[in-house]
Amino acid sequence: MNPETWLTEHGDILYRFAMQRAQDSELAADLVQETLLSAWKSKDSFAGKSSVRTWLVGILKHKWIDHLRKEIRQREYAELADGDPTAWFDTSSGKWKEQPLLWHDDPESLCQSEQFMRILKACTEHLPKKQKLVFDMREFQGLDSNEICKVCDVSATNLHVLLHRARLGLRHCLDENWFGGKD
Repeated sequence: MNPETWLTEHGDILYRFAMQRAQDSELAADLVQETLLSAWKSKDSFAGKSSVRTWLVGILKHKWIDHLRKEIRQREYAELADGDPTAWFDTSSGKWKEQPLLWHDDPESLCQSEQFMRILKACTEHLPKKQKLVFDMREFQGLDSNEICKVCDVSATNLHVLLHRARLGLRHCLDENWFGGKD
């Protein structure tokens, strides 16, 4: 195990892993740097039960989770109400103010469409940060509810509310930007 070669041997993998999650080149580079620094500081405690790459990726995962926790703690409470999709409902009747369009496209074929995926990604960018974060973790990264609750420090009930609101927001955005022009 030679720490001097870690960046050369594992830097590309670590950076791709960080970029896949952060989608921000500066943040990804910072996470890789923090990972390598942390690994260097704890190199004597590396037991060798896994490969160096697996060990470094594990440290990077923890750095990513620490970043998410810090970011969530810094957000203001007011953001939770931003983009609240309950405004789309008539509170007296509990019905839609404007009925969503029926979707006739096959979901599996939509996921194969690069154009649709670009629109979906653009729509997720318009979600409030916490909704975007939990939706991304659940649907794009495949994390389970317990893991998301731990990382985001939310209850299971709050997670389901955030996911529900995110899906309603995405439904509205997709109605306007993808399905709206179709018959």
